[in-house]
Order: sequence, then structure tokens, then C-alpha cells
Amino acid sequence: MPGNYLTVRPGARYFHSIRLLQRVKELDPTMFTKSGIMVGLGEERNEVLQLMDDLRTADVDFLTIGQYLQPTRKHHQVMSFVTPEEFKSYETVAYAKGFLMVSSSPLTRSSHHAGDDFARLKAARERLVLAKAG
Repeated sequence: MPGNYLTVRPGARYFHSIRLLQRVKELDPTMFTKSGIMVGLGEERNEVLQLMDDLRTADVDFLTIGQYLQPTRKHHQVMSFVTPEEFKSYETVAYAKGFLMVSSSPLTRSSHHAGDDFARLKAARERLVLAKAG
């Protein structure tokens, strides 16, 4: 679990969230699952990579990674601005770990382009099934 998870999301329960995503796949393996994270909150690279591993253990298909931007002074402050190269590196690693689709950039937001993303996920899954069969 990322070190500052409970500070940034005090009401959330990390392992419960992972288990919920895993349970969806157990109930219906054809269901697409997605998770998104914001970086720039003081996380270490190894924490992001561990999160990716945890999500893949739950068979999550789609990962979004975006830059956290402080909405108001009351919210957690931005600790760092992640470079475009680091976002690209996270994307490369995520694909290598087996995610079907990854959106990783400073302006990535979890809900943008949802319809297009779903169509791309279906196509990615079909390519994976064909590659395993052939």
C-alpha cells in the first residue's frame, strides 16, 4: 500500500478496494475493470510499481495515471510534478505487467474518453485472445 494512502484518502481502504476489483473478475471474467491513480503526492516509484502489481493480481485491465493537482488549499498539496518521461516509463512498465490498456500522462483523468476507452479495451482483449489461440 502506498505510504501516504490513508493521509490522502482517509476514508478509503486499499486492500478492500483491490479485493473488490478482484471479486468483480471472479464473478464475471469478461467484465472490464479499471483503476486510476494520481501521482505527485509524494509517492516513491517503487510504490507505484507495487500498486501496479497489486492491480494485476486482481486482474485489472485498464490503468490510468495522471498528475495530481490540488483543487483547493484545504486539499493535500502537490509534492512534485512528474515529468512526461516518467509518465511514459510508467506506461511502458504497466503494459509489460499485462494491463490491456494504459493511459499515463500529466492530463490523464480517469473518466475522460470512457466510450472510446471501452472500444479500445474490447479490441485489445480480442487481440490477446487471438494471440493465445494462434
